[in-house]
Amino acid sequence: MQWRALVLGLVLLRLGLHGVLWLVFGLGPSMGFYQRFPLSFGFQSLRGPDGLLSPASGSVGRPGVPGGPPGPSWLQPPAVGVAAGRPGTPRRPARGVCDPAHWGYMLGGRGCGPDEYEKRYSGAFPPQLRAQMRDLARGMFVFGYDNYMAHAFPQDELNPIHCRGRGPDRGDPSNLNINDVLGNYSLTLVDALDTLAIMGNSSEFQKAVKLVINTVSFDKDSTVQVFEATIRVLGSLLSAHRIITDSKQPFGDMAIKDYDNELLHMAHDLAVRLLPAFENTKTGIPYPRVNLKTGVPPDSNNETCTAGAGSLLVEFGILSRLLGDSTFEWVARRAVKALWNLRSNDTGLLGNVVNIQTGDWVGKQSGLGAGLDSFYEYLLKSYILFGEKEDLEMFNAAYQSIQNYLRRGREACNEGEGDPPLYVNVNMFSGQLMNTWIDSLQAFFPGLQVLIGDVEDAICLHAFYYAIWKRYGALPERYNWQLQAPDVLFYPLRPELVESTYLLYQATKNPFYLHVGMDILQSLEKYTKVKCGYATLHHVIDKSKEDRMESFFLSETCKYLYLLFDEENPVHKSGSKYMFTTEGHIVSVDKHLRESPWKEFFSEDRGQDQEGKFVHRPKPQELKVLNSSSNCNRVPDERRYSLPLKSIYMRQIDQMVGLI
Repeated sequence: MQWRALVLGLVLLRLGLHGVLWLVFGLGPSMGFYQRFPLSFGFQSLRGPDGLLSPASGSVGRPGVPGGPPGPSWLQPPAVGVAAGRPGTPRRPARGVCDPAHWGYMLGGRGCGPDEYEKRYSGAFPPQLRAQMRDLARGMFVFGYDNYMAHAFPQDELNPIHCRGRGPDRGDPSNLNINDVLGNYSLTLVDALDTLAIMGNSSEFQKAVKLVINTVSFDKDSTVQVFEATIRVLGSLLSAHRIITDSKQPFGDMAIKDYDNELLHMAHDLAVRLLPAFENTKTGIPYPRVNLKTGVPPDSNNETCTAGAGSLLVEFGILSRLLGDSTFEWVARRAVKALWNLRSNDTGLLGNVVNIQTGDWVGKQSGLGAGLDSFYEYLLKSYILFGEKEDLEMFNAAYQSIQNYLRRGREACNEGEGDPPLYVNVNMFSGQLMNTWIDSLQAFFPGLQVLIGDVEDAICLHAFYYAIWKRYGALPERYNWQLQAPDVLFYPLRPELVESTYLLYQATKNPFYLHVGMDILQSLEKYTKVKCGYATLHHVIDKSKEDRMESFFLSETCKYLYLLFDEENPVHKSGSKYMFTTEGHIVSVDKHLRESPWKEFFSEDRGQDQEGKFVHRPKPQELKVLNSSSNCNRVPDERRYSLPLKSIYMRQIDQMVGLI
């Protein structure tokens, strides 16, 4: 009898050990605990009754790369129309990862040696380190801002290497890289206003606002891009105006003595100077550029990108609702609808370049990066701000088409086999792959997915861009995922990866994203800091630099890094709801912006006289809006300190960008 008791004890002990392994290491059907959940604004309905299609595809070799690792399945077209849940084709794990037959494979690679991902990223991020990173981000902004004020103001930008200012290139009007952005209106100062407020620097904010009011004029012989002037200048003026006039003053005392809505009047003046872009266009899609004094240049290009023409609605809509004048929102909304009506009947996709007179697509590439990015972003953010149902309907349909035709890889981010999810560039009419590169602007998309609650997918896409950052210490402007190398090598201090990192941290509270932010901060300090600011990287591999610090570095990159580490910021603690524009300008989401004072909601035959010029015809009406606020479902505390993406999948992504 004793030996039977001994055997039974050993069996029970073994079962107990297996149970501990099951609980501790997540041996079970899924470790993907970041399920899709709504982050505010009540977007449970975004996914529709049938869910989203997320087809996976098989693995193929990499043609033209002798001796290279197996190629990604992203080259294969998606199986459109197949229900979600179709498994991907198995891929062999990355080097150093357990084989699927090994028990350690089921534990995310454990049992095959130390897991460097768990060691590096798991566990709490100490409060002292967080405070240090917050102060480093603030110091980064202050260093760039102070040097701009000392060496460049009132010019538009700072040349940080030679410590001098930069304005429009008068000698070469065709230099659009400069002239589209720089309008001789102290761009960097204007663009940085709300960052000063968010960092709590009331004295400098008040000083900067007074400088803008007293020194900035838009009565300039400058030909600028309508999109850039709208998001950088108009958006910042409106954001700062709202901060000054907010009765709650959540950021400290940002009120200006004897303030008489000067920033709002300046925004109105600028918008009126941009309106000629919407005249004499047969489609309603605006010209890409205007001269602030004379209107549309006689030799103006009839071709514009979808994002440039279709991403004006947030700023123009805010201005209309603050003024009680429908003109600005109407022209912006008409452009969005015109572009939307030109989408492919077969795929629902849009191209990236269109002729504003004929409505023909000049650029047929459909993707999530340059030329299209903020068009999708503003469909959703316009709904958040204004509550117009049609904006949400357009976004839902666009997101469905994106999932059907652009998304490649396995169906689930944190489960199953196959390549990680990635969004590729395709032909808008056929859905066929057009090239094998993605650009750095696409790194905004995980942040947008967070806003609609698709956090699981956002985690994977963000991890891919972070892996590229780890390899180069920056994001190359264009990266070829088939060749595992940059196609375009410069990095102009863009904020998109930081923005998505910040929003994913707000959604998950996972310290992994604080580690990501710290990596980005340290890379910027190491590779881009120069004598008088932070410089564009000309070459992400050899780290050579260009003498330019774009205004979005202060308005977005530094702001999102600071907010990532400043848990007690009023943005997070004041009880108000905030949204960021595509240029990172903060806007409070409240009832006032959901009330339009005009009766007929943008009917197609109103707003123009017989000559096609826009006239003001506001009509009062109260607009009924949906109450779309809700509480955010947080990740359970006991799971918060695990990796957001299983280490086996992180290692897979690192292999696919050439890190291992």
